[in-house]
Amino acid sequence: MSSLTASRALPLAAAGLAVAALVALPVLTLAPNRLVPGAPVGIGLPGLGLGLLALVAALLLAAPASARTSRLALAAALAAWCGLVLATGQGAAGLLAGKPAAARAVLGSGAWLGGLALAGLTAAAARAVFPRWGGLVAASLLLGFLALAAGGGLLDSLSLTVEYRARAGAVNAAFLQHLGLAGAALLLALAVSVPLAILRLRDGPASRLVDGLLNGVQVVPALALFAALVAGLSGLLALVPALRGLGLAAIGPVPAVIGTAAYLCLPLVRGLAAGLAAADPAVLHAARAMGLTPSATLLRVRLPLGAPVIAGALRVAAVQSVGLATLGGLVGAGGLGAVVFEGMAQFAQDLILLGALPVIGLALAVDAGLALLTNREAA
Repeated sequence: MSSLTASRALPLAAAGLAVAALVALPVLTLAPNRLVPGAPVGIGLPGLGLGLLALVAALLLAAPASARTSRLALAAALAAWCGLVLATGQGAAGLLAGKPAAARAVLGSGAWLGGLALAGLTAAAARAVFPRWGGLVAASLLLGFLALAAGGGLLDSLSLTVEYRARAGAVNAAFLQHLGLAGAALLLALAVSVPLAILRLRDGPASRLVDGLLNGVQVVPALALFAALVAGLSGLLALVPALRGLGLAAIGPVPAVIGTAAYLCLPLVRGLAAGLAAADPAVLHAARAMGLTPSATLLRVRLPLGAPVIAGALRVAAVQSVGLATLGGLVGAGGLGAVVFEGMAQFAQDLILLGALPVIGLALAVDAGLALLTNREAA
């Protein structure tokens, strides 16, 4: 399938998914409280209307490309997304009218799948209108309307909003903690990976030892690694109690940062080493002929020429850091992982989502931001 054919088929597939989700699946679930499964509820004709809007957008994108049809497609896809947001918010308010205070209106599978399909359709239309900035424009429009609807109180009846209002301070603090854990782990991994990558450039026993250690870390399950770190740090503190005065602890951010950084070292070392080795041998020979020292060659030749590969490795590691930092909740480090595991312990779906959705959004934002920065530098 050619790229042109795929670019036209994917919007049609997204529109088909949106129609199926909004018409055949429950968009909301009415539950007696936050812990008990509820009864599925569809939105009927409004769902069909939103699906038809999605089909219109997809057909416009499949038509011969023009600025007018692309803008109309973007307007139709965005209107369908906005309609779904409003339908779920107002539908939840209608379901809860006259119900006990503990009753919850939970987003159903139709809302999640339909929303995802409509978001993808909006992104495709935005890329047709703004080829370079389409993803950023689509995210701004979708999230902007969602923020406006939430700020205007139109989503107050949804269970997810109710859960957030009850725990806003804790969730916001957990988000900041998560940023700190992910950032600290990435910095620690970089500090370890740079000398290891330089060592790996020399093909010898030390290079093979580095590969063996990094590959060995990757095959250790995360739970086992974090448990081993807690046990190891406990033993170390028992032998050298003075380390406690430096802020070292067996439970909390320290094992979380070390464990996360350990998993980041493999992609970083491989990416850094590949980037530093990307320079043409003739260029390196010319640098030596000009009298450049190995350090100067590294900084002035290898590093600039390998920058795209190194940036790609940093992008992968940054996204992984955001995701892996969630496991910090297992060792008392806080962050959004603590919210997720608290929700799992209580069998509270919305509490799990309060922790999981920001992690997904943060990972996507980090990836998009680094990709934008990399593309700008390349240009």
